[in-house]
Parts: sequence; structure tokens; C-alpha cells
Amino acid sequence: MLEGIKVVELATYMAGPSAAMILSDWGADAIKIESLDGDAGRKAFSGISRNKLEGNPMFTFDNRGKRGICVNIRTDEGSKIVQDLVAEADVFITNVRPAALKRVGLDHEQLKAANPSLIYTIVTGYGLQGEETNRPGFDIVAFWARSGLCRMMMPKGSEPVPVRAAMGDHMTGITTVAGIMGALYERERTGKGKLVEASLLRTGTFMLGSDLSTQLHFGRLASTTPRAEAIEPTRNFYQTSDNNWLMLIPRGNKTDIHDICKVVGFEGLAKQDKFRTPVDRKENAAEMVAMFDAAFAKKTLAEWATILDEADLVWAPVQHASQVVDDPQAWAAGSFVKVPTDKEGTETVTSVASPIRFDGEDVEIKRPTPELGEHTAEVLAELGYEQQIIDKLRADGIIN
Repeated sequence: MLEGIKVVELATYMAGPSAAMILSDWGADAIKIESLDGDAGRKAFSGISRNKLEGNPMFTFDNRGKRGICVNIRTDEGSKIVQDLVAEADVFITNVRPAALKRVGLDHEQLKAANPSLIYTIVTGYGLQGEETNRPGFDIVAFWARSGLCRMMMPKGSEPVPVRAAMGDHMTGITTVAGIMGALYERERTGKGKLVEASLLRTGTFMLGSDLSTQLHFGRLASTTPRAEAIEPTRNFYQTSDNNWLMLIPRGNKTDIHDICKVVGFEGLAKQDKFRTPVDRKENAAEMVAMFDAAFAKKTLAEWATILDEADLVWAPVQHASQVVDDPQAWAAGSFVKVPTDKEGTETVTSVASPIRFDGEDVEIKRPTPELGEHTAEVLAELGYEQQIIDKLRADGIIN
């Protein structure tokens, strides 16, 4: 779909790289620029297991399908290479802090002057305006902690827990792609590029948009309650007799509450005075949850699956990652994809697909995750650099 679009990525870890990965999945030629030592993400998740597991699936996930080059951008020659590359690009993606980009001549104004049609995309922790523009930010601090997400996910009396690896980064990556696609669409009409901003903080506040809208409107917000004190007991987690959990939720109609009570074994319960309205159920939640706990504990998850499905109720098993990767519906939905591990594409590993499917077809990943500096010479040759110049740049420590 994006064949002919050239994306240049100067980014580390996950947020920016995941955006370039999605564009690559959709057919763009994505070129990843790394320092001579490589993206810190190459090493961040290696050597942390006593089992001495090999491979770095997190890095592979965010960087599949790209071509990779190594350039020392702190040198004039290295900065010039990136400038030359971006001058021919459609999209530039970076998460380098603005002050550092300006120092090496890769800020928006300088690259825009050389390529007015460029979609210049910058991913930061806290945005491009305000006093904290250059504050470093990972998703666990800017997306999870600062945005309010972590606090609002904590039931009363509990302690904070970390977000799972790169959840905020990958959500920011998706939103970054949306911004890039909007800018590309406008460029089709105007021929002009755009500055696209994405930040971990703003993505986090958007994720919490329903709660923050309520806070802004009413000046107050209900906290997250422990399971036994559920605001709506029929919208809750319950454990089955085989120690599995399921999540149950009523639709916003007049029948689901009664249907749930019926299948759980308490027909007519929602007509009783202390359970009749949402306020009644909230005030008497502990009693109702205890009744449902006892009922769900009498049957296995498989038995409840049949009962709840036959009643056309909304529910889902609470699955571990080891179950998700074997879930037939996750596969049917296109959640996973084969990624080549060799240039010929004869060997593959299974990874997670990007979140959109077009025309019912899965994407085909065109190349494996690049080795460090694998395509440096190839890309520079495409820019018109002669081999002797490439050799000298390598000898001088400008490229790898």
C-alpha cells in the first residue's frame, strides 16, 4: 500500500521504531539509522535471564522489515549523510530530543528547508512546547505514571504496578502512524510537508480520555475499586472451579442484567430492592459479588463458556500470554505474522502483527530485522556515494 514511500528513522527503543515498523509492514522502504554502537534496544533486553536465552524478540518485533545503517551523527560527515538521506525521503521519524537534533543540524527547520515535502515526525516524552520539552521520558514514566493511567488503574489501598513492556510505546507508535498518514494525505493535495508531533504523555491522556473528560467536566472522578467492591457486580471478574478467571460485562440494555442473574442461578435477583438499580447494586456490591463468587466457583471455565455463549452474554476468559499465542481466534483475527530470519525468507519466526488488516489479507514481511550496519554501504551507494568514499568513512569511524 505504501510502496514508493521512503521512511528514514533516527530513533531508539520502541515508540518511534514501532511506527516505522508499521509503515514498513504496509510497504514503505524504512531505513533505520543507528549509532555505531547500535540502538540501545538491541542490548536492553539481552542477558537478563539466568536461562541464557538467545535472541531479542522485542527488538526484532519493532524493527522487522527495515534496512539498517550505522552513522555517527555527531560528526559533520555523519550529519551530512543523514541530511542527504532525508532530502530524498517522504517521512522522517525521530525520538532524539529537540535540543540534540538542533546541535547536529537535523531539526525540523533545517531538514524542511532542504525538503519542503518532508513529513517530519518527532516522538517525545512530553511534547515540543513547555518547559519540559527536553526532559527524557520512557513510557513507564511519561505515558504510565505522569498521564494518570497508573494511578487510576490502582484499586483503593493498593500499590502502583509497572506497565507491561512498551505498551505505551506501541500505543504511541500507532498514533504516530495515524498522524503520518494524515500528513501524507494532505501532501497529496498540497505538495507540502508537515511537522507531526506525538508524545507519550499525550497518548496516555488520550487513553485515559473518558476518565479525564469526566474529571474536567465534574471536577471529580470515581476511583478504581477492589473486585469485591465492584461498582457494578455484573461487570466484574470471577473465578471458576478450575482456577481460571473470566470477565463479565452487561450491555447497556434492559435485559442483560436479568439474563446474567438468571444464568448464574439468581433469577429475579435484579428485581429485589437492594439490587434493583445501579446505585442499589453499588451500595450492596459486597453481598452480590460474594453470591456470584460462590456460583461461578461451582463450574469450570469451559462449562461457563457454554452457558454464557448460549445466553448471548458478553464475556471473555482472562488469558495468560501463553494462552493468547495458542488462541485460534487471535490467529484468525490476524494477530500474528511470520517474520523471515534470513535474506532468502526460507526461515521464519512468529511475531506479533501490526494492528490493521486490509482487504482481509495479512501483510507479508519483506525482510528480517537488520543486523547492525547491514545496509550501510547499500544505502550510501543509492545516495551516490562512491565505494572509495564509503571505505574512507568507515575507516574514519563515521559509519559502520
